[in-house]
Amino acid sequence: MSGKLKAPNLNLRQKEILNHIRMRGEVQVEHLTETFNVTPQTIRRDLNLLRELGLLHRVHGGAIVHDGVANLGYEARRRIAATEKEAIAHCAAQLIADDTSLFINIGTTTEQVARHLVNRVGLLVITNNINVVNTLRECETIQVMTAGGIVRREDGGIVGDATVDFITQFKVDVAIVGASAIEQDGTVLDYDPREVRVAQTIIANARSVVLVADSTKFERNAPIRITDISSVDYFVTDRLPPPAFTELCREQGVTLMIASAGARCDRVVDQRKPIA
Repeated sequence: MSGKLKAPNLNLRQKEILNHIRMRGEVQVEHLTETFNVTPQTIRRDLNLLRELGLLHRVHGGAIVHDGVANLGYEARRRIAATEKEAIAHCAAQLIADDTSLFINIGTTTEQVARHLVNRVGLLVITNNINVVNTLRECETIQVMTAGGIVRREDGGIVGDATVDFITQFKVDVAIVGASAIEQDGTVLDYDPREVRVAQTIIANARSVVLVADSTKFERNAPIRITDISSVDYFVTDRLPPPAFTELCREQGVTLMIASAGARCDRVVDQRKPIA
């Protein structure tokens, strides 16, 4: 049982639920019901107890790991809200016209956006994400440029002063950026100060900014401010955000787009501005 999470006053099933969350990043009530052969009500009670102990965050239909200081591992992040990220990426990619220059930064959702651009023509993609490079490098109609810097082993992100210096050479049409957490007051957050500096530089050197983030980011915490929602032109997510945040988008001129299954993309707050 080495490496297993332990917590006081928890039964074996509850400890195993914590282990599932740490490995996967998220769990669903339906999956846990089948795994432990108990009722959904039992699982919901377990999750609510773990939430009260500060060991996880409850989200629609399940829970995600509590991660206020350190980010999750790459594979866990990739699994969280995978279907929702696919829908968000499809929606965000529709904003990108052919013959456009763009930044794509680190993130599992931004990587999905790159996958939806493989058939585009005349794109210049500048990235600090090795996974984006591997997705687009064989596309004959897309030119890919990658930043230099320190390569993070866990997720292929490239960060550091050299990365920032590289990004400042450009002024592009669109930046596709992600985030680890979003506050209802419009603060956009992340964990690694090196990654945050790169993200801030990307935002400062783009004519239009598209933030892509699934709704679980409103349930998460992170310690370092990237920017404020007022610096964003488009926010693409999978569920309607809290009312205060939605109103903030309206006040700050941010176009809010809700992506859903079936390739549907609704503009809830529609500012009708050009992408660049």
